[in-house]
Amino acid sequence: MKEKDHKQPQEDLELVKEKEDSKRNYIFRKSKITKIGFLIILVILILIIVGIVLSGLYFETSMDAL
Repeated sequence: MKEKDHKQPQEDLELVKEKEDSKRNYIFRKSKITKIGFLIILVILILIIVGIVLSGLYFETSMDAL
């Protein structure tokens, strides 16, 4: 039977790191800057979706007039 290769250590990646946690493998840190960044990205995505829907409605009604 083939032995497991131990060259790469076990990965313990977390999505959100707590403030008092000393881990180095994380994607987001639980802080005020992360929350503000998330809200900015969320608002931009919502504006893009609303813009696409409104432009679709506008061009659909302007095509009917032709």
